[in-house]
Amino acid sequence: MFLTISTTGTPERPATDLGFLLHKHPGKAQAFSTSHGTAHVLYPEATAERCTAALLLEVDPVALVRRGRGKGRGGAPDSALAQYVNDRPYAASSLLAVAVTTVFKSALRGVCTALPERAAAPMPLRIEIPALPARGGPGLVHRLFAPLGWERVKAEPVALDEKFPEWGESRYVRLVLEGELRLADALRQLYVLLPVLDDAKHYWVAPDEVGKLLRAGEGWLAGHPEQKLITSRYLSRRWGLTRQAMEALELVRLAEADDTEVESIDNAVDETVDTEETPVPLAAQRRAAIVDALRTAGAGRVLDLGCGQGQLVQELLKDARITEVVGVDVSMRALHIAARRLRLDQLGERRAARVKLIQGSLAYTDKRLKRYDAAVLSEVVEHVDPERLPALEYAVFGAARPQTVLVTTPNVEYNVRWETLPAGQARHADHRFEWTRAEFRRWAAEVAERHGYSVEFRPVGPDDPEVGPPTQMAIFTMAPKEAKAA
Repeated sequence: MFLTISTTGTPERPATDLGFLLHKHPGKAQAFSTSHGTAHVLYPEATAERCTAALLLEVDPVALVRRGRGKGRGGAPDSALAQYVNDRPYAASSLLAVAVTTVFKSALRGVCTALPERAAAPMPLRIEIPALPARGGPGLVHRLFAPLGWERVKAEPVALDEKFPEWGESRYVRLVLEGELRLADALRQLYVLLPVLDDAKHYWVAPDEVGKLLRAGEGWLAGHPEQKLITSRYLSRRWGLTRQAMEALELVRLAEADDTEVESIDNAVDETVDTEETPVPLAAQRRAAIVDALRTAGAGRVLDLGCGQGQLVQELLKDARITEVVGVDVSMRALHIAARRLRLDQLGERRAARVKLIQGSLAYTDKRLKRYDAAVLSEVVEHVDPERLPALEYAVFGAARPQTVLVTTPNVEYNVRWETLPAGQARHADHRFEWTRAEFRRWAAEVAERHGYSVEFRPVGPDDPEVGPPTQMAIFTMAPKEAKAA
C-alpha cells in the first residue's frame, strides 16, 4: 500500500520544506508501528527544486484477521482463505487513511512551529496512489476530488490483466492529484475519501466516528456536492450516525455562510432617518441592545450560542460586570476566526479566564451549557430548519435552562424598507424563514409557556410606525418558582 506526496520549490522556498511540514526528516527512513502492520516514511528525492515523501504501509494479514475478529471486507464473513488472501495489503483503504493520521498527525492539524507561515499557505502538491479501489469508477473519483480545488484529477483505470485487455478493467484506479492546496487540507481529504471510495472500513464504526468526520471535513465537507454520499459511506451506511453528521454539517454550512445577515443590508443606512451623523450599523445596534438587556438582567455568566466569528463575545468582554463568556458554535473554522479576533493567545491570565470557545451543536443537549445566568441566540433561529426548532428549543430552554434567554431575529415586515433588497427575498440566502412580529411573538409565547419563562419584546433599530423595527428581540426570564427549582 503506497502513497507519495511531492512538491516543487525555489531557492527562497525550497521543496525540502515538505520535511518540516510532515515532521519527517528527508535524510532518514523511518518506521512506525500500527495496529495492522508497519508504516515506513522515506524520501525518494529531496532537493530544493523537488521533494517527494513516500508512505509505504506493510499490512500484516494475520493481525488484520485477528483484530477484525475473523470478518472480511465490509464486516461480512468471508471464507477462511479470503481472510488472508485479499487486496487489503495492496489497495489504498481505511488502513492507509489511519496510517496517514498516525504518521502525519501534526501535519494533519496544520501544526509546524518551524515554518508556521508555510503550513498555513497553499503549496504546489502532487499526490499519487498507484492502486485505489473506486466503487463508482473514475467518474466518482472526479466528483469527489474536483470540487476541492485540485487543478488536475487523474483516475486511470487499472486493467484486470495487462496481458489480456479483453478481460476489461478492474475496480481499481491509479490516482494522481495536482494543485495548490494546504498540506493539512490535502491530508484531511485523503483521510476521509480513501475509505469512501473503497466503500469499506477495517474497523467497527462507532459513534465517535461522527466527530472524526466533522473534524477532518472542516472547511470542505459542508459545502461538497457529494456530501451525502461521502457521509453515508464514511459511516458505513449507519443511518443514525449519518443523519447526525448531516444535521451537524448543515449547521456548519449555515454558520460559515453568515453569522448574521448580508453585510450590505446589515450596515445599510436607514433612509427614513434625516441625520447628517454617520449611521450606526444594525449589527452594532443589536449588540448594544443585547449588552443592555444582560445588564438589566444582572447576568454575570453568559452563553453566546451560535457565536460565529466572536463579534458579540468581544463586545461582552468589554463589560467588567460580565465575569464569564462562553462562545458556542458548530463550526471550528468560525471558532478559529473568533479566537484570532479575541487574540486568545495574547490575553493575560485574568482576562483569559473570562472567556471560552467551545464547539457544539444547538440541536443536541450539552451538559457544559448548564447553570449559566443568561444565553444569547443572536440571529440564529432563522438559520435553522423549522422542523429542527423544537430540538434547539429543548436544548436551550429545557436542558440548559439559563435564568435569562435573549433571542434576536429579523423582522420580515421591515424588509420593504431595504432599497437594496428585492421584493420577496430574504435578507440572506441561508435564512430558512423570517418571521413577522406576530409570528415571532406567538412562537416566543409558546416556548415561554412550555418551559416556565415569562417573555417581553423589544425593538432593535429604528421602530417604524408601519412595519416595526428591522430586528426584533425577545427577553425570556425564568419564573421565580422555576428558578428556585433550577
